[in-house]
Amino acid sequence: MKSVAVVALALLETVNAFQAPAVTGSRMVGKAASVQMFAEGDIGVTPPLGVWDPLGLISTRDMRRFEIMEIKHGRAAMLGFVHVLVLHAGIKWPGFVSPSAGIKFADIPTGCLASLEAFPTAGWLQIMIVTCMTETGAIAASGISPLFGTVQSADKAPGDIGGDVWQRYDDPEVKAFKLNAERNNGRAAMLGITGCLIHELLGVDALYPTGGLGGAPPPTLY
Repeated sequence: MKSVAVVALALLETVNAFQAPAVTGSRMVGKAASVQMFAEGDIGVTPPLGVWDPLGLISTRDMRRFEIMEIKHGRAAMLGFVHVLVLHAGIKWPGFVSPSAGIKFADIPTGCLASLEAFPTAGWLQIMIVTCMTETGAIAASGISPLFGTVQSADKAPGDIGGDVWQRYDDPEVKAFKLNAERNNGRAAMLGITGCLIHELLGVDALYPTGGLGGAPPPTLY
């Protein structure tokens, strides 16, 4: 039950992330903010869909917030999907995930839901605390490490939380290509990790649903 509830919340957050991108440099605050439309060439407006807003949210919502959400969820989804690929490839950290409980990384199951259930609660609390401290900029303000980035502020472009350690690009074309590549990869990863979770909720393997409920390997293509 716990895993189903967590996955349901994750899917809800992922759906919220699928929104049209905000105009670069816009600073919309609340419903009273002026509406700015999008055009081909803006960051996040990529083929084949271009400006895609079937629900008409651009004129009614704070799209800068939605753009930040999309970037954030895309990055998390990319990490999550790569994690699924790594586990299915049999790659796991050495040593213990919880020395006090005697649980090794090798003991954690490969499945998304199974690993959620097997991971110690104290470990999840540590992950959540570090995530919250990173999100609020508490780690950056403390000076512990620059690797955790900085807080997202109104004077920075959406998603610019890397601080001084991130790679910066002076060439506008190269920068636009990199930002659009990240955006599209994040969108694909959100679909991918959502598919993995749905597959497991249906009782089949996350990456190989064609194996059926018995977990059989996928058929040979050649």
